[in-house]
Amino acid sequence: MRWVRCLLSMHPDGACLRLLLACLLLTLGLSALVARADVGVDRPGGDYTHFVLKSGDPGVCASRCEHDPRCRAWSFSYPTPQGAQAACWLKSSVPARVKSDCCVSGVQGAGVHAPASNDVEFGINRAGGDYKTLDIQPDSSGERCEATCKGEQRCRAWTYIRPGYQGASARCVLKEHVTIPRRDPCCLSGVVR
Repeated sequence: MRWVRCLLSMHPDGACLRLLLACLLLTLGLSALVARADVGVDRPGGDYTHFVLKSGDPGVCASRCEHDPRCRAWSFSYPTPQGAQAACWLKSSVPARVKSDCCVSGVQGAGVHAPASNDVEFGINRAGGDYKTLDIQPDSSGERCEATCKGEQRCRAWTYIRPGYQGASARCVLKEHVTIPRRDPCCLSGVVR
């Protein structure tokens, strides 16, 4: 309650100012802990268990960590063109972040949120309206597929399918009309405006 009196005081003393500063720093520190998972980041090490995720959904990995009292952090890896299935690693510590397109990682309490983008819809499949499907080089950003769509007059939307979800190859599906977006960890999509 002292912090409330400090806050209401017109002329706080030095101890009161230190208390208010400590409260502010604690609030900022706690907001940093309410983290989001990092797409394109791995946290190697600290594993105490791992398992295959048939759904291929990083959100399931985050949820498993959230409900396991031993878990402090987690890493999810997408399926690979070589046939490895999507997997989740639960960690008893919080290893350092390492940039890696293979993975999505977070700490306990971190939900999976798509990176903010005006052009790319992460974790979205726009099923239907297909007029062309191309095998392309893996590209975790979806930029190649987007550029291919923008290069064709007929294309109104696109979906990039990560390798391992619908076959070994990465695929770019071009669409002649815009379809309803559906959440699906396999894909990145976009609409040509």
